[in-house]
Amino acid sequence: MTLMRLIATAALAAATGLCAAQGTPVSPAKKELVQKILQLQRPGLENLGNTLAGQMSNQVLQMAGQAVMRVAPDKREAVGKEVQGEVRKFYDEAAPLLREQTLKQAPATIGSALEEKFSEDELKTLIAWLESPVNRKFQQLAAEMNQGLTQKVMGETRPLLEPKLKSLEQAVAKRLSDAGVPVTAKSASNAAPKASAPKK
Repeated sequence: MTLMRLIATAALAAATGLCAAQGTPVSPAKKELVQKILQLQRPGLENLGNTLAGQMSNQVLQMAGQAVMRVAPDKREAVGKEVQGEVRKFYDEAAPLLREQTLKQAPATIGSALEEKFSEDELKTLIAWLESPVNRKFQQLAAEMNQGLTQKVMGETRPLLEPKLKSLEQAVAKRLSDAGVPVTAKSASNAAPKASAPKK
């Protein structure tokens, strides 16, 4: 059971109005099992907070990149770096807040779904899996495997996407030019700050 599946289950429970409080009372033993699962999932929950902060930061970077294209070429790089610094500051403030709220809200969402949808025996099985060496090994390899997959996908699609990206850059440059902003397709492609999530 992955964290995303737990979250999806929680969302489904909330959407359908199902929660443990509406059903039979939850035993202390079951509540203890759910708390243990939430504790085991704590790193994933904290990472979710970081991911949300990164997504918000990327949105700002993308919007800022369009504005940076309107800056005079000789000042563009300096302004881009200043924008990146501001976004980094936002990320550094937002990430801890989002991590804290993720941990705070998890018992009422994921925890309630686990209490509602799983029996005590199923929760014990889930804990055994989460604590198993096989699961730990899989989690350690997951990032490496995903990185390998990403590199392979990008390598295979780059020849197809590069012409489309160039066309997009030219179309954006034309629209900016039509709006009275002096910019070329080349300068447009180099103007925006990198739209990657700040490193954690």
